[in-house]
Amino acid sequence: MAAFVFFRYAQTPELPQWAIGNGDLATLAIFMGCVFGCLHWMSNLIADFSAISRLPYIFSVIFKGLFLLLGATTIAYVTQYLNMWAIENHMVTLRQMLTAHVLYSPSFQALVVYLVVVRVGLAFIEQMALLVGPRVLLNIGLGKYHRPRYEQRLFLFLDMASSTSHAEALGDYRFSRLIQDSFSLLADTVIKNDAEIYRYMGDAVLIYWPLEEGIKEDRCLNIYFEFCTELQWQRKYFEQQYGFVPKFKAAAHCGQVVAAVVGVHKQEISFFSDVLNTLARLQDQCNPLGQRMLLSGDVAHRLEQQDSLYQLKDLGLVPLKGKQHPIEVYAVSTKQKSI
Repeated sequence: MAAFVFFRYAQTPELPQWAIGNGDLATLAIFMGCVFGCLHWMSNLIADFSAISRLPYIFSVIFKGLFLLLGATTIAYVTQYLNMWAIENHMVTLRQMLTAHVLYSPSFQALVVYLVVVRVGLAFIEQMALLVGPRVLLNIGLGKYHRPRYEQRLFLFLDMASSTSHAEALGDYRFSRLIQDSFSLLADTVIKNDAEIYRYMGDAVLIYWPLEEGIKEDRCLNIYFEFCTELQWQRKYFEQQYGFVPKFKAAAHCGQVVAAVVGVHKQEISFFSDVLNTLARLQDQCNPLGQRMLLSGDVAHRLEQQDSLYQLKDLGLVPLKGKQHPIEVYAVSTKQKSI
């Protein structure tokens, strides 16, 4: 908005009547930025936590655009009033200011064009960030992974328990709504724990961090148990809609992977390593071992246990399907009352 204000008044050699110096223009730019920033934040908040989130994305863009148009109209009246402040007949000025001629002023029309361009641009960037993740979008744009590179990553695999029986009981449509409702609760805890969603796979989701970031403050454990808590808080809704509260099982593993951008017309950052295969096999052991969450020894040995909210139980060496050698496996539970 600062750029728009200075561009708008740079077209004339003289300052507007209400401005004494460039500082007044800066003040107006800050005012406009605050107004439009608040409107943008409010429109995102309403669109994300209302029925609008279920509609096609174009409806969300239109709704947010109307919010900004409201702000544009407000700013147009304010600037019109400021421009006419020096006119002697203030009553006539105020009456004119409240008429529709403001809508036909060059200032307002320029502002509307600016808002359309900005709103469409922001909508495109927002949607791309939603599709691939903000960090992934940034890394693709910077070309960070156009050449394969080695990295240390920690992965968390979340999978719905008894998903096959749930799908048969609910049918495809209601089961897909169950997946949507469940993973929508996961979003906040993913952001809170500074994680990235790598991929959704039906009723499962793969989450990752740089290794040290995932270990820090038990983030790889927090996500699972906070997600389970969120599901329990929404117990009444899930029981009304589906007749039960979904439960999830999880596994975490870490190690060296190769990260690279793959694809031409549709690009994504993919990870290549036996770490992911081991993680999937480890998660398969949740039911046989009767555990909600399992960790590989590589993850468990890196976690700080002294002030942790979680308790680890050594299950010994466990053979995994397709793996030549067994691996150390640990079960995780909270030190407080179970969720």
